[in-house]
Amino acid sequence: MSIVCKKCGCDAMIKDGDWYKCPSCGAEIFDTSVTVNSKISPTKAIEKIESTPVNQVEENHEDNKPKKEKKSKNKNDDGDETKPSKLKETIDFFLPIVIAVVVALLLKCFVFANAIVPTGSMLNTIQKKDRIIASRLAYINNDPQRYDIVLFYNPDNENEIFVKRLIGLPGETVQVIKGVVYVTKADGETIQLDDSFVTACEPDGDFGPFEVPEDCYFMMGDNRNNSWDSRFWDNKFVHRDKILGKAMFRYYPNPSKLE
Repeated sequence: MSIVCKKCGCDAMIKDGDWYKCPSCGAEIFDTSVTVNSKISPTKAIEKIESTPVNQVEENHEDNKPKKEKKSKNKNDDGDETKPSKLKETIDFFLPIVIAVVVALLLKCFVFANAIVPTGSMLNTIQKKDRIIASRLAYINNDPQRYDIVLFYNPDNENEIFVKRLIGLPGETVQVIKGVVYVTKADGETIQLDDSFVTACEPDGDFGPFEVPEDCYFMMGDNRNNSWDSRFWDNKFVHRDKILGKAMFRYYPNPSKLE
């Protein structure tokens, strides 16, 4: 068998016992055919490793590693499979719904009031079946003003909610003559009220004079000839604490600001 020197390439290596010696560069190579105690020689083992593909070596190395037992996420320490908690699933499902309901109730109780207008008493400002939103915060730091459209409890039946326009302020005297509204202010000045928002018809009827009590307000509908308002109630005024809020928007069917 011809042995080639790996250092200089000489093919005339001289065997000397278990070794081969290069006559050209003096390099020595162990005889790979020699075995010691039935075991492969070190040089032969090195040559075998060098001739083995890298990926195969890595695979063999991985095979020799002790494999760790993977624990199943769905198994407990005893190996029994566990089912997801039904209670947790129920909580996860209903929690967002409960939060949404609570937020909606808080907004309704403390921020907004909404109503469906069942009649045409506020034509043409508010149409029959309009859905409106009132701000409960509008009068926290401010007093109700003349011509505001307000949502309030019916003084004769607090199970009902009315929407009307505020006409008379506390301490004023309201009088209607042939459908025209006059207000005498607390300082004695009498004025004729703006009726540009009143339904386009010839208003009629007389009322008063009526003095509005302190902390109370006189209400009338824009559809003056067809409105059940302060003129006809047994209790002809609305206490401030019975006002739910200032009507701000119509959100259905034709969204718009109320003025």
